Amino acid sequence: MRDTQPSAAKRQVSLSEMFRALKYRNYRLFFAGQGVSLIGTWMQQIAISWLVYRLTDSVFLLGILGFASQIPSFLLGPFAGVVSDRNNRHRILIITQILSMVQATVLTILVLTDTITIPWLITLSAFLGLVNAFDISARQAFVVEMIDKREDVSNAIALNSSMFNMARLVGPSIAGILIAAVGEGVCFLINALSYLAVIVSLLLMQVKPREIPKTETRVWESLKEGAGYVFGFPPIRAIILLIASISLFGMPFTVLMPVYARDILHGGANTLGYLMGASGIGALVGALYLAQRSTVLGLGKIIVAATILLGAGLICFSFTTTLWLALIFIFFTGLGMIVQMASNNTILQTISDDDKRGRVMSFYSMAFLGMAPFGSLLAGAVADKIGVAYTFLGCGILCLVSIVPFAVQLPALRKMVQPIYQRLGILPEVAKGLQVTTGLTAAAKK
Repeated sequence: MRDTQPSAAKRQVSLSEMFRALKYRNYRLFFAGQGVSLIGTWMQQIAISWLVYRLTDSVFLLGILGFASQIPSFLLGPFAGVVSDRNNRHRILIITQILSMVQATVLTILVLTDTITIPWLITLSAFLGLVNAFDISARQAFVVEMIDKREDVSNAIALNSSMFNMARLVGPSIAGILIAAVGEGVCFLINALSYLAVIVSLLLMQVKPREIPKTETRVWESLKEGAGYVFGFPPIRAIILLIASISLFGMPFTVLMPVYARDILHGGANTLGYLMGASGIGALVGALYLAQRSTVLGLGKIIVAATILLGAGLICFSFTTTLWLALIFIFFTGLGMIVQMASNNTILQTISDDDKRGRVMSFYSMAFLGMAPFGSLLAGAVADKIGVAYTFLGCGILCLVSIVPFAVQLPALRKMVQPIYQRLGILPEVAKGLQVTTGLTAAAKK
């Protein structure tokens, strides 16, 4: 009985720590608005994939659609990072959300009037990809501006991942039900309306103007400076290359999911919703695990373990022909995917200079989303020749191979970031050891 109250107090403190970033008004607004909007985004993503496969029965065209929607992030990522570093990120986000709502509205009208065609779908997907190229780098860097205390930024990043994956759980499940009941058009309509939530939340924010250094450096020179910074420091370079590899080999499983649901599991839109929901649950569990961590220390080993889990999950998933087993393996696949991606994100935010963070995060989005279209295109072409199951098997094996160079370099990389962690107060400086993240987003002095 004596331990009851301390245990309850400990749990309460743990929960308050897990959600501590929500004490900031701007972040609460952002979290609520994005939470609603992302549900619509996931509904649209599921609906558009199902629509393309229903209209064409072509695995290759699914790959083309994924390529069109994500290639702008690869081509424009570094430029978008320069724009983010040189301009008001809050204003950039308002503009990108309005343009995204316009895209969803046009898509809704075309589908509900039964005038949609594959060229229209590819064009609208490419337009949204163009908008997202600027949105992602600004959004990643804007998190810092919503949080007053540096020690809470790591929690905000983890909560962002939790919000993303909660939407990933809810959105596909709703979409699966609606597609089966009334068709894809309603999903696009709900997504268009959901953007109102995030636009209103952004307009209600009271954001302190960020000091933007005046520079006469040309855009091209800024791009070169950002690239030199990213690829000149081995820890950042190793993380970017790992993200690119995982996006190339691991991400395509979401593009091929409609084919797996219909042709392997012999299901319909509901089955697709269940699969995406299970993946979302796994990702949500992984994000909550990261949210309760109080330090960035040890994330290197977690990245290795999570990538192994991702690869093993895909390999096991490739052999599965029953729904309940598929749900179990895709759960672990989603968990591994989000833990390694969010951990990479956190480390990059930790060791990046403030004045280069937008460009660093643009390379992150370039690797994360920019390589995915090539993976989608490649996976679609391979699956068309050898089948979806063998494609998943190959993707899982390649994910396991990709982590080997990073794991081998990890001890050396840890030594390189150690001085940065010491300056930021992250590494323990007394015998008892202090685990804090007070300098998560501070500039890493050269």
